[in-house]
Amino acid sequence: MSLQRSYTLLAPFYDFVVSPLVARARAQSLSALHSAEPADVLLDGVGTGLDLPLLDARHRYTALDITRAMLDRAVRRALAPRERGERRDEGKLALDLAWIQGDSEALPLADAAFDCVVLHLIVAVVPHPERALAEAARVTRAGGTLLVIDKFLAPGAAAPLRRLLNPLASRIASRTDVVFEDVLARVPTLRVRSDEAAAAGGWFRRITLTKL
Repeated sequence: MSLQRSYTLLAPFYDFVVSPLVARARAQSLSALHSAEPADVLLDGVGTGLDLPLLDARHRYTALDITRAMLDRAVRRALAPRERGERRDEGKLALDLAWIQGDSEALPLADAAFDCVVLHLIVAVVPHPERALAEAARVTRAGGTLLVIDKFLAPGAAAPLRRLLNPLASRIASRTDVVFEDVLARVPTLRVRSDEAAAAGGWFRRITLTKL
């Protein structure tokens, strides 16, 4: 089963499973946008839009996902009243937000188009994490920021259960065998600014990268 088909089936249940797991990490990651000057931001793998209520409205956003069912839910979330209690006209988006259905491994976007790329639960989801990270780096301007949250194995970790589950898990929802350091080594234009445990005993990590 392709991930696009799989996430079409998972879309109605996605929020119930994922939202509690990394809610705090999402807020911490996106807090970087609250102190930044107005910028062009790509939400790469926006999913059902769990990031949307946490975004600073000063920025210009492009939201991308490969699965139409996930994008449709994100659009509905964007049109719903904001969880932060902001007032707005009925049906009017509080965010400057464009929508694209596209592949994170082959972004249909120009080089150096964004000041920041948000990669929340996408790098370890796609079949080829190094392609997704390289594409995110390609569309980021020099000096720009990439915000990553995902599950990564520690370098050298045996993790036999996670590796054993990977052939099935990667077909249904996500890879469970990704070592971020191995992925990053394939994208020499990026440097780590911070790397912190986010959830599940450090399996999930919150990483901030800078584009050289």
